[in-house]
Amino acid sequence: MNGEGYEKGTKATAEELIRQIEEAHDQIKKFIEQGSTPSAMALLEECQNGGITLGTLIEHTEGEGHPTVLLLEEYCELTYEIHEKLIGSKDINTNKTYKLLRQKLIKAVNSLKNDIQIRKEAVFLPYKASMWDSLESVWKAACEDENCDAYVIPIPYYDKKPDGSFGEMHYEADQLPAYVPVTRYDEFDFEKHQPDMIYIHNAYDNWNLVTSVHPDFFSGNLKKYTEKLVYIPYFVLEETAPDNVQVIERIKHFCFMPGIINADKVIVQSEDMKKIYVNEYLKAAKQHGLQGKHLDLEYLNQKFMGLGSPKYDKICNTNKEALDIPQEWLKVIEKEDGSRKKIILYNTGIAALLTYNERWVNKIENTFDTFRENRDNIALMWRPHPLIESTIKSMRPEVLQKYTRLKEQYIAEGWGIYDDTADVDRAIVLSDAYYGDSSSIVQLYKQTGKPVMIQSVDIMT
Repeated sequence: MNGEGYEKGTKATAEELIRQIEEAHDQIKKFIEQGSTPSAMALLEECQNGGITLGTLIEHTEGEGHPTVLLLEEYCELTYEIHEKLIGSKDINTNKTYKLLRQKLIKAVNSLKNDIQIRKEAVFLPYKASMWDSLESVWKAACEDENCDAYVIPIPYYDKKPDGSFGEMHYEADQLPAYVPVTRYDEFDFEKHQPDMIYIHNAYDNWNLVTSVHPDFFSGNLKKYTEKLVYIPYFVLEETAPDNVQVIERIKHFCFMPGIINADKVIVQSEDMKKIYVNEYLKAAKQHGLQGKHLDLEYLNQKFMGLGSPKYDKICNTNKEALDIPQEWLKVIEKEDGSRKKIILYNTGIAALLTYNERWVNKIENTFDTFRENRDNIALMWRPHPLIESTIKSMRPEVLQKYTRLKEQYIAEGWGIYDDTADVDRAIVLSDAYYGDSSSIVQLYKQTGKPVMIQSVDIMT
């Protein structure tokens, strides 16, 4: 790894060596002033060894002849010269000797800071593979930085039972795109690595009633291992003005969660949304009795950043012609003459389920009946929210049997597409129009300029 910049572990070792050498300089000065020549000589030898050790560390990563190594060699020569003068019991100007040692070391330290690029570590912690698009463009940027080591570490999560205890565990590393190299969560030592940045897209910690990431990956715990915990929402919200009270009332709960409280940076989809987050966070922080920086408006305006959502980047960069379309989908999409039907993305979400209960399931059934009758010209692509069944089991168990029967019947009949893959962007780009519940996918879909229609459970055909 010559010439690639030294890693943080090396940096920490270097900083500790320098600190010890600086302390030794102060002690050497005192020993010379006190006439304790043997003690001063012994410390000079230790300083020389420290300089050699530091030079060897840098040479290992930066190669021979590096400016910092040459300056450390000069420092070591100076310690040797002073050591020899002390052996000869020659008169030594204590202040001048101390100043020379300090100057030589400072030159080496400045070179260490300016001439060596320190490698950074960025860790990305997706939990659901279908939400990876909220992190992907940031991960790609980290990979393109030649002085950054980027790790993608999918983390396990659990369904929650109605009593709040953990149910089935899920680990979706194998569902991420093939071009994303992954590291197992149990093979990465956070305490040892101390990443420069950790990116999360789940901010709930133990506040979620439906699922939970493993407690080891709660934001409060992750904060122990990094100075920059970054939260990027896995969703995009309905854009609105910062003074639209009616809309803000529906979305304000997203603005104050454990991951947001603990994060050093929160990246949201727009400047208007940043203003909403700051305002609502400040209100909630006061209500929860938080103090200090949590009530500092200047700090919050630095913490929240309206840089845009990586989900938009993913949609814009996905090429329809390059999509990998499964063969069983093509059977539904293509007509007998080889032309393609219009594809309708039918999205069903959690909020509508929790609001309408069995009426919501009835609406899905009615939608299937309608599209089944028109299947010769229109292909329906049903994409339920990836946590829908976990939510039903945990919060609406009374509709589970009917929903399961409906899903199994739809899949068995085969006239439509059932998309439960992790790639929501493929569904958005491939389809010709959106129909279904209001959700964050609607905001993404609007970026394509294609038609969007929100379903009403009260309208049956």
